[in-house]
Amino acid sequence: MELRQLRYFVTVAEELNFGRAAERLRIAGPSLSQQIKALERDLKVTLFDRDRRSVALTQAGTALLPEARALVQQADELRRRAQGLAASEPVRIGYVNWCPTDWAERASGVAQVRVDTWVMPSHTQAARVAEGNLDLAICWVQNTDLEALSLQARLIGVDRLYALCAGTDESPVAARDTTVLVDTDAASWSSWNRYGELFAAAVGAPVMRTDDGGVTGPTFFEHVRRLRRPVLNNPKGQDVSLPAGLVRRPVVAPTPLWTWSLVWRRAEDSPAVLAVVDEFTRGIGDLGLDDPGAWVPDDDPHHRRHHGGS
Repeated sequence: MELRQLRYFVTVAEELNFGRAAERLRIAGPSLSQQIKALERDLKVTLFDRDRRSVALTQAGTALLPEARALVQQADELRRRAQGLAASEPVRIGYVNWCPTDWAERASGVAQVRVDTWVMPSHTQAARVAEGNLDLAICWVQNTDLEALSLQARLIGVDRLYALCAGTDESPVAARDTTVLVDTDAASWSSWNRYGELFAAAVGAPVMRTDDGGVTGPTFFEHVRRLRRPVLNNPKGQDVSLPAGLVRRPVVAPTPLWTWSLVWRRAEDSPAVLAVVDEFTRGIGDLGLDDPGAWVPDDDPHHRRHHGGS
């Protein structure tokens, strides 16, 4: 059984005339008749009662017609999608640290996605979208960023930040009892510095400034050991393996949430880009933003209500 034979069957069923059906299909009448007979042999049923004067669907033909028509329509839709994908440029998307693991599957059927290999800080990725070097980016932004860069944003992910501490105590720690490390290198850590300073101010936690890149990685672990107190974890180190002697502790009263936004240009008119936005953000809930005691900065685009401090 071939798809073209099903298409022939559907057309003859619609016309109930082999001559008109052959004209629609642009094939010779005898060839159409042979293909229908071949389909009947393959299916082992008679699809049409026909004589010199009339053509009528048999009971089996009537029963099979809706499914045959649906298969033909699905094939046509698949062909249209494939043609659209072939004709359109890939949607360029960048990220900072967190991203979905099923890019291609989630975008399949709406657009081709090309993941940018340059993993850069949030403020850089947002600027690249505004400049047209990327179509989309997953990054941390505030309303002021969106306004300044003429971008739009939708929530796509959330990291629940924790405190890192030397020792074995894994009990929750109050936000005010954490230390926030910020880096003097604003070119690399602009977004984290803003977030960390806002969090520290909201909860009354001390801020420690460093110029050694020690807000993540091995140098960060050394700072934690030296400080001997809980230190707020940077989202870039959210899922890294910890060295011996360090533990994660939940932060409470309030719990800091780091939001990941999918951003695109306000003037974007590419159907492929907008389709990817819809596909990547479909079914995203509040991801804990409405939980009692959750905290995000007031200028966060996904801020739901006034989140508590100390």
